Amino acid sequence: MDLREVRGISAVCAGLLCGLTPHPASAQTPAAPNAFRVDLVAERHVAVLPAGPLHWRVETAPTEAAVGPADPDLSLTGEADGRVWRFTLGPPGERTPGMRLEAEIGPVPVPEASAWVLRLNRAGGSPRAQTPVHRHPGSEAFFVRSGRLCQKTMHGDAEAAAGQAMNGHDPGAVMQLTSCGASDLDQWVMFVLDASEPFSSPASFD
Repeated sequence: MDLREVRGISAVCAGLLCGLTPHPASAQTPAAPNAFRVDLVAERHVAVLPAGPLHWRVETAPTEAAVGPADPDLSLTGEADGRVWRFTLGPPGERTPGMRLEAEIGPVPVPEASAWVLRLNRAGGSPRAQTPVHRHPGSEAFFVRSGRLCQKTMHGDAEAAAGQAMNGHDPGAVMQLTSCGASDLDQWVMFVLDASEPFSSPASFD
């Protein structure tokens, strides 16, 4: 399996998809007011997924803590607030020794594909920051660290506050995300994507 971790890469959502496709050149660009920011934290290419319903397991531990090993194929890792955050795709009910369970999100809609990309983003923005209308070749799930997330889809509207999780819709669902609270939105976003397709594409609710 191929694992790639990218740190410090961010994008500002000024054009149609700039906030959804991070690239190094934008890392030096100051954030515009109400810009929706996206940081690519980790990405893993996977040839085989476990059978049965899959969930994202979100766990944390202090950075200096001794914890159980990560799944070598299905775990992604980030850091925030002096803690290690681990995101593992797998069957529900499993736990990592030494880590605190923050959320279990699922069942995750998995796209039909011959290979997949598991991706972890850290995203958000000031109140009223908003992404373009877009879609992904897979599903995404959210864990809100602070602020409030509003998601508009063809299925209706949904919200998640700090400390809450939100599961994604079927692969290819059209959506738009907004920082809709009184304070800045900061969230983790977990993806299961068809590896043969571009990460994101523009879409419309029409």
